[in-house]
Amino acid sequence: MADNVIFLGKADKREDLFLPMANRHGLVTGATGTGKTVTLQIMAEGFCKAGVPVFAADVKGDLSGISQEGTPQDFLLERAKKVGFEDYGFEATPTIFWDLFGEQGHPIRTTISEMGPLLLSRLMGLTDAQEGALNIAFKIADEEGLALLDLKDLRALLSDLADRGKELRTDYGNLNAMTIGSIQRRLVVIEEQGGDKFFGEPALDIKDLMRTTRDGRGYMNILAADKLMSSPQLYATFLLWLLSELFEELPEVGDPDKPKLVFFFDEAHLLFTDAPVGLLQKIEQTVKLIRSKGVGVYFVTQNPLDVPESVLAQMGNRVQHALRAYTPREQKAVKTAADTFRPNPKFKTDKAITELGKGEALVSVLDLKGVPTMVERTMIRPPESRMGPITPLERDKLIKSSPVYGQYDEAVDRDSAYEKLVQRAGERAAAQEKAAADKQAAREARAAPRQRESATDRFIKNVAGSVGRQVGSMVVRSLVRGILGGFSRR
Repeated sequence: MADNVIFLGKADKREDLFLPMANRHGLVTGATGTGKTVTLQIMAEGFCKAGVPVFAADVKGDLSGISQEGTPQDFLLERAKKVGFEDYGFEATPTIFWDLFGEQGHPIRTTISEMGPLLLSRLMGLTDAQEGALNIAFKIADEEGLALLDLKDLRALLSDLADRGKELRTDYGNLNAMTIGSIQRRLVVIEEQGGDKFFGEPALDIKDLMRTTRDGRGYMNILAADKLMSSPQLYATFLLWLLSELFEELPEVGDPDKPKLVFFFDEAHLLFTDAPVGLLQKIEQTVKLIRSKGVGVYFVTQNPLDVPESVLAQMGNRVQHALRAYTPREQKAVKTAADTFRPNPKFKTDKAITELGKGEALVSVLDLKGVPTMVERTMIRPPESRMGPITPLERDKLIKSSPVYGQYDEAVDRDSAYEKLVQRAGERAAAQEKAAADKQAAREARAAPRQRESATDRFIKNVAGSVGRQVGSMVVRSLVRGILGGFSRR
């Protein structure tokens, strides 16, 4: 077996996935129960054996068996013989388990700041007006040095902005209290979905997804997604964030001999369902450009119609399992899938898609010149690791022996926007209380002298008034007597 290929199965000839072309992305499709998970498993085994780390979401728990050595079974040995898998053996793949909720693997966290307003708006399903307000919130946080790490940081910031609406209106426009209130309510929903565990520190270091063992094998990183699937927006947003982080952090490598990392996106339709135009453009751009960072993205879904044409065009390596064609939409899906393959004159592609048995697939890959190979009806090889889920005891043992054990398992809550805003609010309240107290003291100081003089003044005025009246009366009587006396003398 060549060093630069992954053995997929056999048609009239061997069907191999070429490692130098593996970062040109791929698509694995097919109806439920046709063998997509096994195909994903053997591809992941091949990548890890070649020293390429893999990240995949395990939606049903079936993929976890890749961490254990397979056991000889007649149907596996028979399949290996049919496809000419001469050195078929059984081997476990080194595996690290992850879980956004920290229950079935090491916790994965990111910060609110790293997620950014665009993806956060997608996660919360915000309107354009609400997204605009969230963008303003992030801008103010940057300008005021407020670290947004978790949900309580964002809640505190939004509350602060609502209180300062009039102050901020001149520079940022109207920050409507109702709009901010709507965002706050959406944050409550995200928290109920488990977002409070996803946002925080220590944040995931992307390099920990790209580990290799001492003997040069790549680690299989499995995200436990069975519980996560009940929050499809959180699932899709997380995986898109992960792609974005890889794109931002990894250096350009052009076309390497093999990928730096391969990313399997199961239930891919969740990424694109109800996604706004701006987000779809970001997905298309990320998928198109991330291959230059040495990252291969493989979408796994039931229906090729789940993936937009602009993204589908980027998928160079294709494995198509059986599709049913009972409804008009299913018939359209079969035609779409058939049209994406380079035709083979030996059979009609659209007819073959509906006739494939379990463990069979139509395969077309990019050759070493980057040209799609002619589609072949292929019998997929058996996996070397266990098929099916592992036990909780086996999972716990692997978690405790993993190279990142203890690195992410305990959350850290350092001072950030929440603490600073609470301190700022306390200082503002104290200042307001002091100002009110000073104002009251000044008012009392001005009123106090008048209050002290008023009693004395009233006494003096009363006495003076009485004396004045008496003196006045005496003067008047004296004048009257004088006047009358003058008349009498005359």
